Amino acid sequence: MNYLNLDKDKTEKTVYELNVLLADYHVYYQKLRNFHWNIFGKNFFDLHEKFEELYDDTKLKIDEVAERILTLRSQPVSNLSKYLDLSNLEESSSDLSDTEMIDILLEDHGKLLKQMRHIVEVADDGKDEGTIDLIGEYIRELEKTSWMLDAWRMKTSEGLKKSSVS
Repeated sequence: MNYLNLDKDKTEKTVYELNVLLADYHVYYQKLRNFHWNIFGKNFFDLHEKFEELYDDTKLKIDEVAERILTLRSQPVSNLSKYLDLSNLEESSSDLSDTEMIDILLEDHGKLLKQMRHIVEVADDGKDEGTIDLIGEYIRELEKTSWMLDAWRMKTSEGLKKSSVS
């Protein structure tokens, strides 16, 4: 670890939290596959494609998080049973409407963002800018995705709050 110039004890805390995120992403990935396979109705084409886009992106993030853990000279968790134990997310049913699926994903996004922000705090304590940079990008992307999914489920009559600058 000396080549990274990071405190070993503080890095262990970061690694633990990264493993929780890795578990979260695995549960999220499988949920997206479930929704991709089981979407039906008038929004099938849009959501089938969106869920595939999201799980492809999640698959890449899973690999990046595991590689960050390895970079920090630790072993990533790699057992499904351990993922279910560690994860902040829960599995979902396959018998859901399109709106229920989006609601569940947005709830999961809140949990993922909370975990990511926690990682940033822990990594900051350990002066681990590499982890902060990686997770900061994930936060920005997930916030944008959440906004788009939330816009999808809004009624057009709801609109947005008017800016105080207008």
